[in-house]
Amino acid sequence: MGDPFASLKDVISGLFTNGALPFNLEDARIWKVWDGVVGPVISSNATPVSIKGGQLRVMVSGPIWFQELQYMEEQIRNKLNEELGRNAVDKIEFKVGHR
Repeated sequence: MGDPFASLKDVISGLFTNGALPFNLEDARIWKVWDGVVGPVISSNATPVSIKGGQLRVMVSGPIWFQELQYMEEQIRNKLNEELGRNAVDKIEFKVGHR
């Protein structure tokens, strides 16, 4: 049985060796472009928290924003994908909670 504690160097090396990161590095751009895509009012009430498999999770400040953004989901998704230059977001899931 091998050593249960691998060094950080070995773990990182393993990630890059097989070329299969558990996430797409390009998806990190969502956080960079979010404010410009949705504008200052929405960005002060809604924050992306994760993306996995094309599903973007966004935390919103309250139920009114949740309902409003549900109606705007397609528009926001299309603008994000356009800004990113690819179809990175297939669906946006809004959740009420702490951002």
